[in-house]
Amino acid sequence: MKKIIGVVIVGLLLGGFVLFWQIPKERMNKAQQVKANGSYEYAVILGAKVNGEEPSLSLRYRLEAATDYANRYPHVQFVLSGGQGKDEGISEAQAMYNYLIKQGIAKDRLLLEDRSTSTYENLKYTLELLPEIEGVTIISSDYHLARARFLARQIGWNTDVVVAKTPEVVKKKVWIRERLALFKTWLFRK
Repeated sequence: MKKIIGVVIVGLLLGGFVLFWQIPKERMNKAQQVKANGSYEYAVILGAKVNGEEPSLSLRYRLEAATDYANRYPHVQFVLSGGQGKDEGISEAQAMYNYLIKQGIAKDRLLLEDRSTSTYENLKYTLELLPEIEGVTIISSDYHLARARFLARQIGWNTDVVVAKTPEVVKKKVWIRERLALFKTWLFRK
């Protein structure tokens, strides 16, 4: 009897692990397939770590993807969304602004949202900045888009995406952490 209970427990643990790993992976991959085509008037660039006053590699990859998108779709305006952490010299929004201006993106295409400290707040505070709209383009790292799109749906937005690559040095860590964040977001809706 003890062996049967042990086998059942091991089976449940393995099944739980497979669900923990596969469901988010499927959602993360699916979120990257809804490619932006310039149909939305606004795009939100989600912030990431700033080192002093310089974008981290993750944030720089997002900004490179945003610059390419901005050049292809000159009618799109961008919300640069991210507050200032304790160890950051300036807000993520300001770091993004500085970078994009250096890339030749016009100031009048850039709106700063510099209060947020989470993905939920990125979208919540962006909502407050914009007129009533049907949807937005989300620009973020590949692993982050499923959660960002889910949260955008919670506030009533349709979305498409611009995918930024994830730096190899943090890829394993963020893909595992993002699975936990997705489950938390699905449970608490923020």
